[in-house]
Amino acid sequence: MKFKLFYIIVVLFLNYSFSQESYNLRKIDSLKQVVLNGKEQDSVASAEAHYVIAEYYRKATPLADSAFYYYHKAEKIFKKLNAHYQLALTLYGVAVIQKNEKDFIGSEVSSIEALGLLETMPSSDEVLNLRSFVYNNLGIVFKELEQYDESVKYHIKAIELKEKLKGDNKKTINISRINLGSTYKNAELFDLAINYYKQILSDKEFIKAEPRIYALVLDNYAHSLYLSKKESQLPGLYHKALKISDSVDFRGYNSIVINQHLAEFYNDKGHKDLAKYYAYMAKDISEKYHNDDLLKSLLLLSKIEDGVLAVEHLNSYIQLNDSLQKNERSIRNKFARIRFETNQIEQENIQISKERMWFLVISIVVIIASFLVYLVIAQRNRNKELQFIQEQQETNEEIYNLMLSQNEKIEEARTFEKTRISEELHDGVLGRLFGTRLSLDSLNMSSTEEAIKTRSQYISELKTIEEDIRKVSHELNTDFVSGSGFVDIIKTLVETQSTIYDLSYKIDHDDIINWDGVSNKKKIHIYRIIQESLHNIYKHANASHVKVSFELKNNVIWLQLTDDGAGFNVDKAKSGIGLKNMNSRIKEINGIIDITSQKDSGTTVTIQVPIT
Repeated sequence: MKFKLFYIIVVLFLNYSFSQESYNLRKIDSLKQVVLNGKEQDSVASAEAHYVIAEYYRKATPLADSAFYYYHKAEKIFKKLNAHYQLALTLYGVAVIQKNEKDFIGSEVSSIEALGLLETMPSSDEVLNLRSFVYNNLGIVFKELEQYDESVKYHIKAIELKEKLKGDNKKTINISRINLGSTYKNAELFDLAINYYKQILSDKEFIKAEPRIYALVLDNYAHSLYLSKKESQLPGLYHKALKISDSVDFRGYNSIVINQHLAEFYNDKGHKDLAKYYAYMAKDISEKYHNDDLLKSLLLLSKIEDGVLAVEHLNSYIQLNDSLQKNERSIRNKFARIRFETNQIEQENIQISKERMWFLVISIVVIIASFLVYLVIAQRNRNKELQFIQEQQETNEEIYNLMLSQNEKIEEARTFEKTRISEELHDGVLGRLFGTRLSLDSLNMSSTEEAIKTRSQYISELKTIEEDIRKVSHELNTDFVSGSGFVDIIKTLVETQSTIYDLSYKIDHDDIINWDGVSNKKKIHIYRIIQESLHNIYKHANASHVKVSFELKNNVIWLQLTDDGAGFNVDKAKSGIGLKNMNSRIKEINGIIDITSQKDSGTTVTIQVPIT
């Protein structure tokens, strides 16, 4: 296969000691010449050269941004060439850099993308080996993200794949076991961590062949015992680990963590001098690297030291932490700028297009659903409005019928009075006229003094009868109930409601108002407004007296209802259904309503309704 040769070249190159800087610098310079060859910018050789340069910067130098730059170049070319295996290998290198620079989400994305490519390829040793490395990286990433279940899952997958591979894979398997043990330790599953460390320590040949790894495992094993409160072998195991580490690389990088663990242990036991000794040892070594280990050493010293020294170390810790965070952000920003120029943007644009399509679909669905909900609510409100109108119509008909009934009573009173006056004329006045006439007839032929006197009396009687006739005529000419029908209805309403609500009342009305010329619709609404006002007075005002008055001003009826109740805030009460109904009714008859009220000063409702 094409990628197998590339795999062999890469392994040979990377396995060659990077400490031989003169060789590697010459090699890198020659590879850069391949990169700069314009004719081969999109060739396999150019892509492989970019990849090897990136690997060199990742493993032999601290120049993570340079490594990322060359990985990015290789990635672009491998994508164009559809070289899936080489592309997956490049993405794995990118993922490792992102993990080292604490861009854990980015590392996860790159690792998943690499796995996606590898899962489409036949399961050769090269593919399985790379998959195991990607799983191992994901395990570390999820451990840093404190997603320990995911971390364990990927470390176990890495171990299972490595155990299937041909050849001696003991070292890489044990490295995965160390990572798995570290995950269990961070998850506070100390017994599981201890078991994995024991498995490695029981392999005598391995620990003899790999003293660096042996010291690392021994320290992690001792630290797991310390955290699980099983301290019988401590601090002996720590000292043994430190001795092995120093024998391989005196006061090298691996001894930093061991010194930190010793300082932590002695500080916990109250041995301040020993704790300070190992804490300062860890600090001195970690100052060569200026990284998280120095940060941890400063924090540890701030806890061990007292007074001013503790504050100084804490301030140094804060300053370094800020500096490291800024540096990490700077590197991640460089990664982002480099990524921005790749074909990944096209994939992101495709994803954005899909998201926009889904957003459009969801928006349309939401709009349609909102429209349907609006229709349902509008229809429901319309039904309520129609129901309200129907109820209002029924109430208006009831009031109208009441007015008709009142008019019928008035007409009955008219008829009764006319009958009474007719009987009075017939039985009283006419009888007296007839008697007087007969008496005068009998005296017409007599001229005696007595007759003259008697005639004079009868003439006087005729004058009295004349006055009675004039009085009856006046009563007949005056409509004693004219215009009083509606006022009587209002009086009945006010009297009834006041009795029910335990109110005293007074009604003043202007006799010049021609209620017969006012439409029934207006009279019904005026009636309902008075009724609603009386109800509100009873329900809210706690009043004892109410006054209702009618006046006619410029052909406009002024109705005023005043109570001596508690009053209220008119602005806040405008949303009440009672006031809404009153406003709705007054609008129906082209009137004006004004409500004035103050706390503890009563309320006045003034209504203006044009007669025509």
